Amino acid sequence: MPTQCITDKVQFQALGRRRLEADFSGGSISSDAGALLLREVESRRGIIGRFAACFNDHRDSGRIEHSVEDLVKQRVFGIALGYEDVCDHDRLRIDPLWGALVGKSDPNGFDRKRERDRGRALAGKSTLNRLERTAETTRYHKITHDEEAIADTFVDIFLDAHSKAPKRIILDLDATDDVIHGHGRKDDSSTGTTMRTVTCRSTSLPGGIFCAPSCAARTSTARQALSMKSAALSGRSASAGPRPSSSFAVTA
Repeated sequence: MPTQCITDKVQFQALGRRRLEADFSGGSISSDAGALLLREVESRRGIIGRFAACFNDHRDSGRIEHSVEDLVKQRVFGIALGYEDVCDHDRLRIDPLWGALVGKSDPNGFDRKRERDRGRALAGKSTLNRLERTAETTRYHKITHDEEAIADTFVDIFLDAHSKAPKRIILDLDATDDVIHGHGRKDDSSTGTTMRTVTCRSTSLPGGIFCAPSCAARTSTARQALSMKSAALSGRSASAGPRPSSSFAVTA
């Protein structure tokens, strides 16, 4: 049976004045062409852009080649495609398709300021590493994040996906007792299980979160005394005023 070859080009949304298309005749080859579908989703939904807006950039603007949004896109797309290690990006950054994914005006990277960076459109592992270690405040870590803004953003993204408040929301939590490495140390950071706070701002029914008795089996005395909090949620529709707001929390 003869091989069925695809000869037609597949058109995607343009990148500025550049056409972006899948061409099956050869040329520059990438094994990650499926990531263009993720780019289409992001161009319509803007989820990564909203997430990136929760970061504060304190770098010298005159020396920046990769915006925070570029860095976040590069990292998120990498994780989505199975490249969990930032070291992988030292290879991925030379792929023009990845430059197009992030939205670089020159996906080949020939417009980079430093000659040694030309041909590499994206950030390397060291720059991405500094993004991920935003909690540190040193001369090398000048990008910070707003935890509350990030939490609110993902709730808002969920709410925006619904025309009205859903009647029921299922919160699927991992209740595994994760003992932190170094359990025997004296400081509090080495004891207990990972505690989670879940915020639910869209529902019309009261509810709560409960923890199985085994959750705190190997925790300190303070954490064994778990208190459960829940609140009845407002049933007002979005058209009647502000979004219903409430929170569920498991606290120690």
